[in-house]
Amino acid sequence: MELRHLRYFVAVAEECHFGRAAARLHVTQSTLSTQVKALEREVGGPVFVRTSRRVELTEAGELLLVEARRTLGQADRALDVARQSVRGETGAVRIGFSGIAVLEGTLVTDLHRFHTAHPRVELHLAELPPAVQVQGLRDGTLDIGYSPDNGLGDVNDLVMRRGARTTLSIAARHDHALASAASIAPTDLEGEKLIVYAADQDDESVLDRFGAEERAHVHLVTSTLGALALAAAGVGVAVVPAAAERIRLPDLVHRPLRDTSDVDVMTLSRPDELAGSVRAFVRSCDRAAEA
Repeated sequence: MELRHLRYFVAVAEECHFGRAAARLHVTQSTLSTQVKALEREVGGPVFVRTSRRVELTEAGELLLVEARRTLGQADRALDVARQSVRGETGAVRIGFSGIAVLEGTLVTDLHRFHTAHPRVELHLAELPPAVQVQGLRDGTLDIGYSPDNGLGDVNDLVMRRGARTTLSIAARHDHALASAASIAPTDLEGEKLIVYAADQDDESVLDRFGAEERAHVHLVTSTLGALALAAAGVGVAVVPAAAERIRLPDLVHRPLRDTSDVDVMTLSRPDELAGSVRAFVRSCDRAAEA
């Protein structure tokens, strides 16, 4: 039995007339009659009593009408749910992010814009180091990543979009010698214990930036908030995005770091994404970037 048979049957039952039902379905009356006969063969008996003036349901037809309407309603709901998913109106988006994406406003702006347009889509967020985000995108446990461009490694198999750009600053305890400076140059950091964000605790790219002889003076952390907490405690001075100044911690001051390259926030996703909700999120980000 096909859904088409049930739709034809319901139309005839509701119109009580083959001609009117055929016009409603935009088929010929002979086609409709053929389909109803095929249905009756599957049922094993008549579902209509045909007279010269009207069509009436048999007892079997009355029972079938209740179930047919229920079945067609469920089929329509299933199709509607699938279409909503394809359009990105339902489902979920799993997002990994680094703190810089929140501080710079990139993540919050993207989330607000997407949620306004797709309020029924669930958004799941987890703060994760860049390397973990990349792995999550590859193994399917994440859908979108927000990460600084440093520490990503080889991501040629992923789609990257450049977002906000930020400069670096130094966060230090208020009584630290560097706290009184208007700005700080990299040479001013010689001999200092540096607290640096890294993708993981063995991030060679971060260590190499400070030279092999300085490795004993570099403390790697995997969150901006952790770096600020250590700096406020006097463990060392933290190299953080300038936007980290928006996080106010007791006894902590921020100073601009001169003569260093900027940091870009990258949005990461998979090519050829299948999930409608994720595709909708990516489209939302792309349209914002083009505006």
